[in-house]
Amino acid sequence: MLASKGTDVPAGAGWWHEVKWDGVRILADVADSASGRARLLTRNGKDASIAWPEIHDSPAGKRDLLVDGEIIGLNDDHLPDFSVLQERMHVRSAAAAARLAEQIPATYMVFDLLRLDGADLTGLPLAQRRELLEGLDLDAAWQVPATYDDGPMLFEATLQQGLEGVVSKRSDSRYTFDVRSPHWVKLAHRHRFSYVVAGWRPQVGTSDRLASLLVGEPTAEGLRYRGRVGSGISGAASRLLSGLVKADEVAASPFVDEVPKVDAEGTHWVAPRIVVDVDTHSRTPSNRLRQPSYRGVRSDLSPEDLW
Repeated sequence: MLASKGTDVPAGAGWWHEVKWDGVRILADVADSASGRARLLTRNGKDASIAWPEIHDSPAGKRDLLVDGEIIGLNDDHLPDFSVLQERMHVRSAAAAARLAEQIPATYMVFDLLRLDGADLTGLPLAQRRELLEGLDLDAAWQVPATYDDGPMLFEATLQQGLEGVVSKRSDSRYTFDVRSPHWVKLAHRHRFSYVVAGWRPQVGTSDRLASLLVGEPTAEGLRYRGRVGSGISGAASRLLSGLVKADEVAASPFVDEVPKVDAEGTHWVAPRIVVDVDTHSRTPSNRLRQPSYRGVRSDLSPEDLW
């Protein structure tokens, strides 16, 4: 279940408010009562279990359950930061995952309970699901974050603390998979948005070292060009992105509008499948990103999720 973008924090007794975590959305499914081990699934249904070994074992033991939450990692300022998890998200080796778990520990913030002991809870109001979730007494790498009655207070507090924002939820809301619900509303503080990659440019003097990305925004007319992103692409990020984009190169620009010559020259065009997060200082009058900075690949999102 997805949250709709909001412009104001909803008011009234029927709303609960939570911190918006800057992490990776994950469903944890503990269906094997013999082991108590969770299968960790991304928003697009991929099995990400190997990347998060410290999240594998359910602190509820061998009870059958399905929970929804966000895996977070802390940066040097002790704040949740999606970019901290970049190296971990794409690990495919159990040995590498175990090593990174020691270096970059993660925590699973569990905010919803969808199945318990074989019973489907999605038709229950959030208030009842939450009561059952809190009764599980989760601890260790799985934590249940607090909810708040005062949304404006939480919005201001998260702004002052440098957190990403707030998610407000109707306490009577039912859970519906793959729906962007008006009963869940998100408000972010940062100027961080997701865009679709449709081109890349090499470093000057090279033909294969990725230096920048050309990104766009899905619209009713098609993918519209929003700018070139080079800042924030380190050596490690360049290598990761190179492996992703070079397999998807196409002959012509996927953008429906014209890319300026200064950006198009020397660009390798890419089928628009990869989503990345970008920090930006708003947009220019021509709808280009101001001082964009790359923050990471969103392997948990597809272009269709950005509508």
